[in-house]
Amino acid sequence: MSDYPMGRRAVLHGGLGLAVAGAFGVFRATPALSVDTPTLTVATPTIAGTSTWGARPPRSPVTVLSTRPTMVIVHHTAGSNSTNYSQAHAFALARGIQNYHMDNNGWIDSGQQLTISRGGYIMEGRHRSKEVLTGGTRHVRGAHTSGQNDVAVGIENEGTYITASPTTALWNSLVNTVAYICQQYAISPSRIYGHRDYNNTQCPGDRLYAMLPQLRDEVAAKLGTPNPPDPVTWPLVKQGDTGQRVRSVQYLLRQHGWTGVTVDGIFGSVTYNAVRAFQSSRGLAVDGMVGSQTWPALIVTVRSGSSGEAVRAVQSQLASKGYTVTVDGAFGPQTESAVRSFQSSRGLTVDGVVGPVTWQHLVN
Repeated sequence: MSDYPMGRRAVLHGGLGLAVAGAFGVFRATPALSVDTPTLTVATPTIAGTSTWGARPPRSPVTVLSTRPTMVIVHHTAGSNSTNYSQAHAFALARGIQNYHMDNNGWIDSGQQLTISRGGYIMEGRHRSKEVLTGGTRHVRGAHTSGQNDVAVGIENEGTYITASPTTALWNSLVNTVAYICQQYAISPSRIYGHRDYNNTQCPGDRLYAMLPQLRDEVAAKLGTPNPPDPVTWPLVKQGDTGQRVRSVQYLLRQHGWTGVTVDGIFGSVTYNAVRAFQSSRGLAVDGMVGSQTWPALIVTVRSGSSGEAVRAVQSQLASKGYTVTVDGAFGPQTESAVRSFQSSRGLTVDGVVGPVTWQHLVN
């Protein structure tokens, strides 16, 4: 579609894209859902409604839930980084996204609630999203993040942000828009996430994802609330990556029977193929990336007396963080002591058991 080829989205989003709303549950360590009472008032941003940018009517009525959303999820469109910053281009972008979602994906309307162009123009995505945002007590069910569409406001940001940064205009609009959403719905800035936090995808790109802590800080400043702690999420590990997280993936693959994988910290073709085979065996999206759906299936809870490759993964992570532990695959007193010390340092329950929450902190 002209200069924003939405067809790339399926590739860059790990085959999921703005997938049809599913019911994929993922274990997450997240802060409380409440937000401190704002001491500043965030002005209502200028949002072009669907009638303003020339949207098609939805195929069927959108679902308006009588509950507030509890988080904001940031996306990128995975299209070109256009230098056309005009309003006309922004409105064409919104129409292009809607056409793609309705004609290619078969959805009733645009999947996301809001869209921001590189020129900083903010547009309503799915019909009635602007209406309920103004009220602040209801939520339009979207189709932008599998498993979270009943509780999350999705914001599409024009462009691809794997290595490039958003324009200043886009960034400023994103900060103001998210701050207003958090104010309207009493959402803590700590509840601002990227698409990859919930689905196996590169979205919103490595660069924009790395800017989310800054986004949380700037939104908190707009609201006049204390800066929230950054949430702990499952990291995305993919082909071409190197380092300790890759070693953990390789140890865990071996734990599950893929013994042909060498633990060398290099995510090459052998590891990639093993991840795909593991995903297929568990009924997961087969994209070769280890993200928020694959990690929970890959990890193994280990404790005193456990042995094997999963224990080696724990020991290797602890050793990389400066703890004195031998990587021998035997969960003995030395390993338990290191686990307890690590849990204490992260404010976790100190029980010496490496379950999902401790794993999540270990690989971050």
